Amino acid sequence: MTRNSRNMTVVVTGASGRTGSRVAQSAEAAGLTVRAASRAQGFDWQDRSTWARVLRGADAAYLVYPSDIGAPGAAEAIGAVAREAVRTSVRRLVLLSSRGQDRARDAEEALHASGADWTVVRAAWFAQNFSEGPLVEGLRLSGELVFPAGEVREPFVDVRDIGDVVAAVLVSPDRYAGETVTVSGPRLLTFGEAVAEIAKATGRELTYRAVSPQQYGENLVGFGVPPQEAEALVEAFAQLLDGRNAYLSDGVRQILGREPRDFADFAREAAAAGTWKV
Repeated sequence: MTRNSRNMTVVVTGASGRTGSRVAQSAEAAGLTVRAASRAQGFDWQDRSTWARVLRGADAAYLVYPSDIGAPGAAEAIGAVAREAVRTSVRRLVLLSSRGQDRARDAEEALHASGADWTVVRAAWFAQNFSEGPLVEGLRLSGELVFPAGEVREPFVDVRDIGDVVAAVLVSPDRYAGETVTVSGPRLLTFGEAVAEIAKATGRELTYRAVSPQQYGENLVGFGVPPQEAEALVEAFAQLLDGRNAYLSDGVRQILGREPRDFADFAREAAAAGTWKV
């Protein structure tokens, strides 16, 4: 830990979510004071009047936009929150972004233009998307994952590694300011191979069925996702799952000096916790 990181208070947006909860855990383990920022704690990305009170008096903030960084309005909101943070003297900002997503670059540019001391962490697809969120119920209840990924390979990253990377970046603010760090898992898997790893860990017969992005979007709307949000997600999936991300990134090793966690380890741990148990 650097001298300046002692007694540092970091605002963690999305503190109850997949990445925010792990960032909070890793930051606390690194000796930082975490100020959770979510709707339950009075922070709303869509309500500017909630921002200053949460940010004021903090030293840094972790920004993760709800739903998707490429969603309509995400770049504008991230830029506005970043400017408000700088205005309230919170200059050290770390943004979670996405590998290979064109619209994510708009949000990154909005952060760059805010005047903050920024770091961007671009992440591969989360391993925990299989255990938390909308995908888990299909595997748990029907034994089938229906998703528009075809046979594309992805280096699924464990969100605990994202938490550790963000915490390490925060405690070394001078070292990583103005840098983009890209993180992934240690090997490439198709979604079918990932489901097979989960099946092995659970001892259940689980399958993967590929559908088109359009069909998946119709399914999302049928499940109650607003059409505009479903359209943005379908566009993001069509980009992210076209093969452009079928490579490994060394951000975890670069920042933490160790190999990233493997998907098989994630699957065994989540299975032991009863994640996919009927």
